[in-house]
Amino acid sequence: MRNIFFNQKSGYTQLILINVIIFVAMGALMVFSKILDLGIVFTSVYEQFSIPPRLFDFIQKPWTLITFSFAHHFNYESGYADILHILFNMLVLYWFGRLFVEYLGGEKIIALYVLGGIASGLTYLLVFNTIPYFKEISNFSGMVGASGAVFAIMVAISTLLPDYTFYLIFLGPVKIKYIVGFYIVTSFLGSIGSNSGGNIAHLGGALMGYIYIKQLNIGVDWGRWITETIGAFKNMFRPRKNIKVTYRKTKPTPKKKNENEEISQIEIDNILDKISEGGYQSLTKEEKEKLFKVSKK
Repeated sequence: MRNIFFNQKSGYTQLILINVIIFVAMGALMVFSKILDLGIVFTSVYEQFSIPPRLFDFIQKPWTLITFSFAHHFNYESGYADILHILFNMLVLYWFGRLFVEYLGGEKIIALYVLGGIASGLTYLLVFNTIPYFKEISNFSGMVGASGAVFAIMVAISTLLPDYTFYLIFLGPVKIKYIVGFYIVTSFLGSIGSNSGGNIAHLGGALMGYIYIKQLNIGVDWGRWITETIGAFKNMFRPRKNIKVTYRKTKPTPKKKNENEEISQIEIDNILDKISEGGYQSLTKEEKEKLFKVSKK
């Protein structure tokens, strides 16, 4: 389990796992709270994930700007767990996440997921506290869901690879720019419906995904602070290696490697792992040359 959480070669897998664990834990808490008539327990925990629409309420729970993107909808009164909500979000995250990681690496998808969640939450707060129409309908408890963060990833990869094709059941080959465009239009039209908060959050996440890729193209990584924070946190749990001091009488002359010498399978695997984690641009010049030589054979 520890290796799954700290190995960022497939960041979308980690994100899916976190969402599923929280959903199952919340569902179990709801069941036991119902049986034992302890509704206050479930409500208290659920509110720590739900971001409220009104600024005054949000100021008292600022952490919900992050936590709401890792939880999904429950209705304690009816005992309803919205399985379709998390199922759809995780399927889309899996499909688009695999493509994202293949080209940009696992670290960047985690960073963009967090950025997309923050952007969707801020957009939601801005709209419900500044536009009169939405201020009048802001008398609900709050919002949860990974959709805004997932939209950021969808739009990011469709901005990077607009003509990449997915093969859909009943429809056949469809370019991802059309798939993403359909969901953006649907969210815009639904912004005055029963799930107005969620649809507005989708649009905020989508905007972040577009900006993220455009900035990345000019060498600016908006998610670097997130990657560095995760890296520092990861190092806290990494065991320290004991340093051994050895003495040699003579320093052996390094053996010069023949350019025509076969590149080992281990070297190839390490290079491919590095591409999976950080993208092709993370390779050194020597590693790119090795990959090029292997590809010609």
